[in-house]
Amino acid sequence: MTSTRTDPIVIAGAGHVGLIAAIAIGQTFDNVISLGTIPEGNDKRTTALMVPAITYLQKIGLWEAIEPHAAPITTMRIIDGTNRLIRSPTVTFEAGEIDEAAFGYNIPNVTLTSVLSDALKHSTVRHVAASASHYHPTEGAIAVEASDGSMYTANIVIAADGRSSLAREAAGISARTWSYNQTAIVLSFSHTREHHDISTEFHTEHGPFTQVPLAGKRSSLVWVTTPAHAVELLELDRNQLATRVEERMQSMLGAVTIDVDPQSWPLSGLVPTSFARNRVFLAGESAHVFPPIGAQGLNLGVRDVETLLETLPNDGTDLGASSVISTYNRKRSPDIIARTGAVDALNRSLLSDFLPVQMVRSGGLELLRAFSPLRGFVMREGLRPGSGFRFPRKGAAH
Repeated sequence: MTSTRTDPIVIAGAGHVGLIAAIAIGQTFDNVISLGTIPEGNDKRTTALMVPAITYLQKIGLWEAIEPHAAPITTMRIIDGTNRLIRSPTVTFEAGEIDEAAFGYNIPNVTLTSVLSDALKHSTVRHVAASASHYHPTEGAIAVEASDGSMYTANIVIAADGRSSLAREAAGISARTWSYNQTAIVLSFSHTREHHDISTEFHTEHGPFTQVPLAGKRSSLVWVTTPAHAVELLELDRNQLATRVEERMQSMLGAVTIDVDPQSWPLSGLVPTSFARNRVFLAGESAHVFPPIGAQGLNLGVRDVETLLETLPNDGTDLGASSVISTYNRKRSPDIIARTGAVDALNRSLLSDFLPVQMVRSGGLELLRAFSPLRGFVMREGLRPGSGFRFPRKGAAH
């Protein structure tokens, strides 16, 4: 079986990363197939997209429809909510310090799904509402069999089919996985005080408790805790849970009313041994899974797509050539491995009762609080990998 560039590009998976990939690739290449079932609009979670991801969504024509539903995040604050002997100082990051109007925007997942699925319908991409059930890679192409019985001979496959990726497995890419003794509870709530576009992350002994602004006097919440405590919280009624949330936030936003019932997910991590092989390119959770800290998840997935478009040749060259595979691996490996390691280390440092670890974490946050050039470096690097080293603007606060 030999592939030609007339063979389709198959995007496996129709979650947010898969849809973004299909729309973006369809704007550059012909004969693109999106394979997967688009999620129903009942996901009550929200997603914080940082400025570089927003810029890319603008570039491919998606942001204008999303923006009216998005809430800006102009300030991010870290507060030590532990009762440990050594407590860290409160650190505040202002987007204005690095000449940005906002770090990013918090968007309801239902909005993302609706806008992306609508954009797909109006694109040249062919969408097949069935999942891939079998892959057979050869040197020159990939045979893809879908759950509805349809068959495709693909030039390449973009594996946006999640953490248990069938395409990744078929490509012979193994992955290291691990789990945390933690559960994330996700909900949204209204409050009586203004949030002033500030996101606050309380570091607790069991993980981060992160409030992210939504439009109006509303916020979303990701509360990472122990599985046992999560079960206890999920058994509470809305009023009881609202009291717990308000207490944990030290009544920072006034009285709390839970307006979206909580959902929960066990936390885990995943990193593959490579990010492209045998004509399969990984994107989204097939390429990286880690705890919900620092708004990295979908942002990293958007960078996967952006890098993919930078890597795929548009001159008729075989998209699955070994040179293309190696280029994508070289471009994605440092970013994904660094982000995965950083998030894992931060999460484990929160859980550690080892005094020297607490001292290092506290000392690091004190440096960030007191030293504006370091704070600027961290903010720039957090938004755009490799952009941390830059001279501070004139008149920057110290």
